[in-house]
Amino acid sequence: MKFKKTYKFAFWCSSIITLFLVFILLLVSTLLNESISVKVILITTFSLFIFSFIFIQIRVEVFIYNRVKKIYDDVSLLEADDLKKETITTNMETLSKEVKRFAEKKQIEIADLNEREVYRREFLGNVSHELKTPLFTVQGYLLTLMDGAGDSKHIREKYLKRANKGVERLVSVVKDLDMISKLESNELGLNIQQFNIVELIQDVFDLLEMRAKKKEIKLFFNKKYDVPILVYGDVERIEQVLINLIINSIKYGKINGETIISVEPYLNDKVLLKVEDNGEGIQKVHLPRLFERFYRVDQSRSRDQGGSGLGLSIVKHIIEAHDETILVKSEYGKGSEFSFTMKKVK
Repeated sequence: MKFKKTYKFAFWCSSIITLFLVFILLLVSTLLNESISVKVILITTFSLFIFSFIFIQIRVEVFIYNRVKKIYDDVSLLEADDLKKETITTNMETLSKEVKRFAEKKQIEIADLNEREVYRREFLGNVSHELKTPLFTVQGYLLTLMDGAGDSKHIREKYLKRANKGVERLVSVVKDLDMISKLESNELGLNIQQFNIVELIQDVFDLLEMRAKKKEIKLFFNKKYDVPILVYGDVERIEQVLINLIINSIKYGKINGETIISVEPYLNDKVLLKVEDNGEGIQKVHLPRLFERFYRVDQSRSRDQGGSGLGLSIVKHIIEAHDETILVKSEYGKGSEFSFTMKKVK
């Protein structure tokens, strides 16, 4: 925001001083019976006004700037380096607006920092918990085997398999964290090419068919797609997005449920992919934080279902790396709909 300087204060002060001094000059000349020409009076008046105006304007600006700078220095939340001299004027209303704007900006920054600190603590706590649980599991089984349980072949194989599951979960968490880190720092370059999104969806259906059958969930399209739909993107990353979304629909779907995928035209040069299910749905209170790392709607049940808790966060990062948008709609008890856009090949 730019503020205009005001010269009202200097103008009126200079006018009053000039008129007063000219009046004194005329009074003195009258008392001394000295005549002063009109030309001299005009030159004197003009000179006095200009000198007074410039002096008062500069002096007041310097005075206000120094005073306000001292306030900035005294208040730890304000930084004098951010204070630009040209914005400080003799208009006190303007000055108040500038200081208020600056204070509001700092308040927003402080609120943002507090929010980040809360998120950081929560994130570290979640990472610690996600790593600690499988670590303790692995440690427990190994210690049990070392204490003599390993003498039995049956128990040894059983405990080693369980310990291996814990290790696999650790590896999964670390790999997912590494991927998110690379996506955020743009280290994981995308191999953008055109491909048939319908064919890719069918490949994912085939990949997850057995998992879906275990919960008697049907995977299908909303309609028959006879014509290929070509889009731009990284095939491997978009496949990962589809896998994560469909696995979630299976995890939290109901027995004899269904997961439907549709590909619809969106705007002029995009398509919108929807992954819908008729599962348990998500309460509205959880929707704003759904894509955060390790955020779980149901802590105990989510961990029982397995996974690193980073699936949706990875999905969001991949879609945003494509400069696209991901959305979610859900009605608790009725199901959820995840959708994302992709650029269509013309």
